[in-house]
Amino acid sequence: MLKNLPSTPDAILTMEWADYEPHFKALQSTQLTSENINYWLLGWSALADRLDEQYTRLFVATTQFTNDEEIEKRFNHFVEAVQPQARTEEQKLKEKLLASGLQPENFKMGLKKMRAEADIFNEANLELLVEEQKLNAEYNKILGAQTVLWEGEERTASQMYSLLFEKDRAVREKAWKLTVEVRLQNRDAVNDLWKKFMAVRLKIAQNVGLPDYRAYVWEQKFRFDYSPEDCKTFHRAIEEVFVPSAKRIFEKRHHKLGLESMRPWDQMVDTSNENPLKPYQTVEELKSKAQDIFTKVDPKFGEYFQTMIDENLLDLDSRKNKAPGGYNLIYGVSKRPFIFMNNTGTHDDVVTLLHEGGHAFHAFEAGVVPYFHERSENYVPAEFAEVASMAMELLASPYLSKEHGGFYTEGESARARLEHLESIITMLPYLTLVDAFQHWIYENPQDGSDPILCENKWGELWDRFIPYVDYSGFEDAKKTIWHRQLHIHTLPFYYIEYAFAQLGAVQVWANALKDQKQAVEKYRKALALGSTVSLPELFEAAGAKFSFDTQTIKIYVDLIEEQIEKLEQIKN
Repeated sequence: MLKNLPSTPDAILTMEWADYEPHFKALQSTQLTSENINYWLLGWSALADRLDEQYTRLFVATTQFTNDEEIEKRFNHFVEAVQPQARTEEQKLKEKLLASGLQPENFKMGLKKMRAEADIFNEANLELLVEEQKLNAEYNKILGAQTVLWEGEERTASQMYSLLFEKDRAVREKAWKLTVEVRLQNRDAVNDLWKKFMAVRLKIAQNVGLPDYRAYVWEQKFRFDYSPEDCKTFHRAIEEVFVPSAKRIFEKRHHKLGLESMRPWDQMVDTSNENPLKPYQTVEELKSKAQDIFTKVDPKFGEYFQTMIDENLLDLDSRKNKAPGGYNLIYGVSKRPFIFMNNTGTHDDVVTLLHEGGHAFHAFEAGVVPYFHERSENYVPAEFAEVASMAMELLASPYLSKEHGGFYTEGESARARLEHLESIITMLPYLTLVDAFQHWIYENPQDGSDPILCENKWGELWDRFIPYVDYSGFEDAKKTIWHRQLHIHTLPFYYIEYAFAQLGAVQVWANALKDQKQAVEKYRKALALGSTVSLPELFEAAGAKFSFDTQTIKIYVDLIEEQIEKLEQIKN
């Protein structure tokens, strides 16, 4: 339907609104019929892919080079001059399709999500959404510039992380304190930025006539299958089941270390008095061994990852003026994923690459779905997208040893797997804390706009969900941990997905403990569905159940603790 659309990255990156507009007009002027509706939607998908790829490539560049003014200028130009116009035209196309009463083939979920998007669209918000994206870039710039001088060498916060695994407690404590010190130096800057974030978000919700910003996000994120109250039920279940389990792990940890209490710098060190795991020497070695592991899980995954290596779709090293964190994003036209992370030389890098690899394979598998609105990562439920990544961490875990082309001896592999399972238990309370914090913020927008009250609330919730780490004497450090949690700032409410998904991933892993091959087959089939079915149906296809009650959660906590005991015997 749409002719002469560019298909190369260089050509897509040069597109201006004048290049997009005629194609939108052509779609808008088409009279829809039952005969042409599928073809028309494919044309729209092709156009949406170009917009999505242009934005994604520009965004990726801003995170790779946070101090490059030209890159920032190009990104800002797109979000100011192209994206708002495109959103306006896309809204017209949504209204046209919805008004037609026609349903493209196999597009039930796509239509449902379009209705939700149409309901919260307001032209007055376009400028505010641009402003929010600029604030996101400013946040990344603040964190990307944070460095520490360590033994004469300038290091990023990510590069300091590996020191928290050192056996020498004095080294861990010094490294932790220096990292916190630089965070506190930026305390006012992040707090000032937070006020701006809140002002923009509250106005966005007001413009669409919703009671609060949370209601806006619920529509924006297509949360059709659970409510805010369900989240609070989940919070209580985590508090009842996971917090006591995490407390048991940390009590065992500080007793093994011979400590009276668990201090913030004692959370990562191995309790067996062994040296930190050193899985690789170079980033190239990290890539090569990860490729071998992915191949063991499923040969197709190995092929996918080799494609990413060959096509330079990985940015894994840590450097100054690179944004923190890690992510996988999809280039819509080429149907190729891109993985971004900051290596630290620790086992966490292995876990991160396996995690983002799961996202990448999801993109490859879902690439067969014809319509943009049922395969784009903006439309696939994040609660299941994270099952793709977290399940891959667990499915790959049997192949971490050198015997299978991985990184470790058998004993080290058992140690890594043990730490991973323990981290699932200790991470769930933190994931829940972040979600509970965000519910409080947007339920109490006046208090939530005050950074000092936010700091106090964060400290209160920390003591509720993570009471087993002793921050006495470092209360300001505890209160500002949320400053470094980028989701709160740049991806509001995007965090409970990790908790729901972790339970889904554990269920996939539980199936794999019985039959690895069959579990992987179900997992792949679920990935290939994109967002063509509902969230509970995606879980079901992967062999899991979308549930967050205390009884279900306890089954899987018990399984994890049982497997931890087995791995402790192998490790010792």
